[in-house]
Amino acid sequence: MHFIGVFNEDGGKFRTMDLGVFAARVKDIMAEHGHTVEIRIVAGKDLIPELVRAAEDPASQALLAGGGDGTISAAAEVCFRTGMPLAVIPAGTMNLFARSLKIPLNPEEAVKALAAGRMVGVDIATANGTPFVHQYSVGIHTRLVRIRESMKYRGRLGKMLASLRAIGLAVYRPPRFDAEIRTKRGVDIRKASGITVSNNLLAEGHIPHADGIDRGVLGVYVVDPMPAFELAKFCLQVLLGTWKGHPLVSEKEVTFVSLRFPKRKFSAQALIDGELVALEKRVDIQIHPRALNVIAPLAQPAVAAA
Repeated sequence: MHFIGVFNEDGGKFRTMDLGVFAARVKDIMAEHGHTVEIRIVAGKDLIPELVRAAEDPASQALLAGGGDGTISAAAEVCFRTGMPLAVIPAGTMNLFARSLKIPLNPEEAVKALAAGRMVGVDIATANGTPFVHQYSVGIHTRLVRIRESMKYRGRLGKMLASLRAIGLAVYRPPRFDAEIRTKRGVDIRKASGITVSNNLLAEGHIPHADGIDRGVLGVYVVDPMPAFELAKFCLQVLLGTWKGHPLVSEKEVTFVSLRFPKRKFSAQALIDGELVALEKRVDIQIHPRALNVIAPLAQPAVAAA
């Protein structure tokens, strides 16, 4: 198989790596398994155009994307729209998609696993047509990210410390908004501090992510309004992975959900795979079962072969 690799030199661990040396190692590992690879190292500002060019290159049989979660989400969107298979080299802080695919989090070990891997189909979701592989959120999660992104930090530890500071600032005046949640079961009209819709159900444990992404479902999580102190405790529980089962958090499994925000402020924002976007008054979210082809390690008990 011929891969075209696009590595974001501004993404995660890649900022501190010699990408020239790593690229040469990637080529050697791929060659050992009968594959060829052309690697393009780009700055973050040039990432998306290069991903599109790589996916549309007639010589390409798979796109090998390397970088943080933002890079991987962008690559997944390009591959979903073009039909190009995606291979992921995780180099970020959380590496959520790689965790769901059971890809080793060390970049070189990930390349070895992918070189010996197989093509499988996994789920991807869309919010008003915009693809996402992790989650769509409004409310407290969006506020946390907006505050954290205004801070300066470096590395995973710095990001976690910034998150703790952001929690203190975000819960000072807890968000509270009206929402209409429409599913095939009917309409749920309620007040909330946060709503998250995930690609498959989120698993227990540290760093919330889906354990498997081939079940063809969405997870809908609603955080009821709560006092500032209780909301701060809940945010810490999310960081520690002990949030499931909280009495003020509900979980639903659906294949389609429509969110309406009748009193939405013009400046309100949402979060799609970690990226802040304008919040629309109505957001239709649906799952696309096994619509994204990926290269995954051979040992894949949670992901079915395409």
